[in-house]
Amino acid sequence: MPRYRLLVEYDGGGFVGWQRQDNGPSVQAALERAIALYCGETATLFAAGRTDAGVHATGQVAHVDLARVAPVATVRNAINAHLRPLPVAVLAVAVAPPDFHARFSAIRRSYLYRIVNRAAPLALERGRAWQVQKRLDAAAMAAAARRLVGRHDFTSFRAAECQARSPVKTLDRLDVTAAGDEIRIAAEARSFLHHQVRNMVGTLKRVGEGKWTADDVAAILAARDRAQGGQTAPAEGLYLTAVGYPGSADHRQAEEVDQEAEEEIDRDDGGGDPA
Repeated sequence: MPRYRLLVEYDGGGFVGWQRQDNGPSVQAALERAIALYCGETATLFAAGRTDAGVHATGQVAHVDLARVAPVATVRNAINAHLRPLPVAVLAVAVAPPDFHARFSAIRRSYLYRIVNRAAPLALERGRAWQVQKRLDAAAMAAAARRLVGRHDFTSFRAAECQARSPVKTLDRLDVTAAGDEIRIAAEARSFLHHQVRNMVGTLKRVGEGKWTADDVAAILAARDRAQGGQTAPAEGLYLTAVGYPGSADHRQAEEVDQEAEEEIDRDDGGGDPA
């Protein structure tokens, strides 16, 4: 029975999240239904990150075991045909080794958070970015973001319902860049706490508004108290953009991560939802 690896994108606005739930449509259920219509099999998909309601993906990875053997292009096209008109698409399919697991084999997850910083309402970007009307200082946000990079106890940026065994994570990247009216915050780590990315973004927004400084962000991190941090940024601005695996072209050898603390792959907050 071949194991297929799927690269998936979706607009999370109309879903309760990746994971199948009883309270509404999920991305997982949509894909599993499309697979059943394609080959008549009741299959379970496993994803690299269980994104929350409203969170989008341009580089979600999932795997599924199917009895039917077919060219990967056929599998991709057939699933996509049965997904219409939902805002979900399988970008690519590959045959994976039997021991590949989309979630537990992952060594890196990358997220992007988009802020549109303007007074005029969003027309094309509504539901796909966080609109902040007050002018933000992206340079100050970038300086504050650097205080969060590295291995820390991220309790101050952890959702109350987070199920991770440890709040200690290694944040490899947190970059803030601006282009026109858009501020982009890119985060990268092996795994994230629930809502970690969105909570960090909410805190950086306060810095951009001039209400906090980089030193304040460092103090918030050290406090290990969620009540000290900023708001949880809206889900609609968050995207799961990439998942890295050992042996992939972009695999980095900087694996100086303490395995015991980093083994837990949370729902992404996107993972948990790091986001």
